[in-house]
Amino acid sequence: MRIKKQPASNLKICLVSIPLGEWKGSHILVLNFLHVLVPIAEEIHLITGNYPEDDLPSPKIQLTNVRNDPITGYPKRGLITRAAKYAATQLKMSYRLARIASQVDMVIFFIGGCALLLPMLTAKLRRKKTIIVAVDAGAVVSYNHYRQTLWGMGGLITYGIGSVLQRLDYQLCDKIIVYSPILVQKFGLERYKHKISIAHEHFLDFDRFNVQKPLNERDNLIGYIGRLSQEKGILNFMEAIPKVMETRDKVKFLIVGAGQLRPQVEEYASKLNNKAKFVGWAPHDELPEYLNKLKLLVLPSCTEGLPNIVLEAMACGTPVLATPVGATPDIIKDGETGFTMENNCPECIAENIVRAVNHPNLEQITCNARALVEREFTHKIAVERYKNILLAV
Repeated sequence: MRIKKQPASNLKICLVSIPLGEWKGSHILVLNFLHVLVPIAEEIHLITGNYPEDDLPSPKIQLTNVRNDPITGYPKRGLITRAAKYAATQLKMSYRLARIASQVDMVIFFIGGCALLLPMLTAKLRRKKTIIVAVDAGAVVSYNHYRQTLWGMGGLITYGIGSVLQRLDYQLCDKIIVYSPILVQKFGLERYKHKISIAHEHFLDFDRFNVQKPLNERDNLIGYIGRLSQEKGILNFMEAIPKVMETRDKVKFLIVGAGQLRPQVEEYASKLNNKAKFVGWAPHDELPEYLNKLKLLVLPSCTEGLPNIVLEAMACGTPVLATPVGATPDIIKDGETGFTMENNCPECIAENIVRAVNHPNLEQITCNARALVEREFTHKIAVERYKNILLAV
């Protein structure tokens, strides 16, 4: 990716992110944020886990990967074991942060799904400016991850604990950054309005994500691209496929992704008489090729921040059907720049897939969507917004 160099300030930043998922490509969101911070900061320390050491966008970034399992994703072990590992991971991150605190001016917590209270306390004890980038509704994500554990009580327990930890984080920090004003209420941040700024680190490489094949030349291929996890609604999407085929027998489906629900997704796909193809994880560089094959991308999530795949699809001229969660309603206006559905139950997904692919103005909708992302999601805009916020903290 070619990014025009800009003069950096003398700001020294520590970026703290929860350990990343086990699947390849889970670091892309952090990588994009680093691309935004590089032109702003003189020096960047990244404290996380499982980040690929060969994919840092600048030599000014110093990486510290703590040794531990990812603390996101559907649990492989018991809830108590996971909680203990979560606490151990935070202790390790706090230790690493304490060691480099004297070298930085501020600490940015780039978090989703989990609170990072111990590193936050460490930063405050060292009298550092602290900023939280609220990627998603963390407690809700935790609920979805654990709702099938402890006889159905795991989700409620983790939601309660997570909510308390999040509130403590928000009370302690100096600034909260969210992607959209509508997320203030959705994330329950009304009491912190005096701390909130609006910005996003999302930007697109339009040399890669572009229209390679016109929509009217594509097959009737409906796709899902993303993490295979409970909160993404992937199993509901799989259950919707037979319902779509009842009225649209010539439609086929493509599933691209990795995650803890892969075995269930593969099992569903195997029963659909070659109507659904599961390809597993794909490198980020291959996504434009897949997106240019699709007649419609479906994102049936229960919760989101601002999903990259939606923006990437819009840049590739691919219509998007999504649940109106997170900041998605800011960019997808039904019948104008894409399609929304009331909920993500299989019946609703199926009904709206048929509605979308039969829409008479489908090509105009894709043109509107492409124009929107070209106007709003450039690297320059993302850098300027963050620069103004960070230098004012």
